[in-house]
Formats: sequence, structure tokens, C-alpha cells
Amino acid sequence: MIRDFQTQDTQAVVALWQRCDLTRPWNDPHLDIQRKLADSHPFWVFVNDGAVVATLMVGYDGHRGSVNYLAVDPAFQRQGIARRLMHQAEQYLLEQGCPKLNLMVRGGNPAKDFYQALGYQLDSVCVLSQRLIHDD
Repeated sequence: MIRDFQTQDTQAVVALWQRCDLTRPWNDPHLDIQRKLADSHPFWVFVNDGAVVATLMVGYDGHRGSVNYLAVDPAFQRQGIARRLMHQAEQYLLEQGCPKLNLMVRGGNPAKDFYQALGYQLDSVCVLSQRLIHDD
């Protein structure tokens, strides 16, 4: 079942992100959750028998949509959960009038193949970033 994130999910979500190797020392996952809760776009969890087994954050800035923290517990991968979450994100963004969904995948992350199987393509772009707030 897909539902909205609830604050009591926090520890389970952070543990899931750690199992899925999504956390990094320079990003405090608790702060990422707090920051996400300050916006109006979805943060979903997929629950199986009361346990959080997947997550997805959706964003939309009026120009492009984005997804972050798509995570599926390794024990539940290859069961269509990520596809369901991505489909729901795409439907949500379409309802918002969003013309394009962008996502960033770290180099070497095998999720790139998953996204390409869904029809996403590699764009010839360079991502530049600068930390404005340091979490560490």
C-alpha cells in the first residue's frame, strides 16, 4: 500500500535508506525529511504488513518535476514496487501540469538501468552544485 509519509515513519525510513545505500555523510537524512515536510509535494512510503519497505519524494518547481529517495528494501526489490511509485509520481506531476521529470542518479548506481527500462533517457547535461547548508 502506498500512503503519505507520517512522522512516526522516520526511523524506519532512515534505516531503509541506509540499507539501500542512499545516505551520505554530508546529507543528514533526518534533516532531509524535515526539509521535505516543509513543502507541499508528496513524500510516499510503501507499507507491507505494517513495515515501510519503500519510499519516494516528489518535487515540482513549476518548470520540471523531480524524484528523490526512491528506495525499495532489497528483500522487496523486483516486485514492481518501484514501478508503482514512479507511475504514481508521473501521474501526480502530470496532474500538476509538469512537462518533464528530471532525476539524478549517482555514477555507478545500478538504478540507472531501472530508469532506462521505464523509458528515461540519458541527457547530455552537466550537473553543478554547491552546498548552501552543511549538515555535518
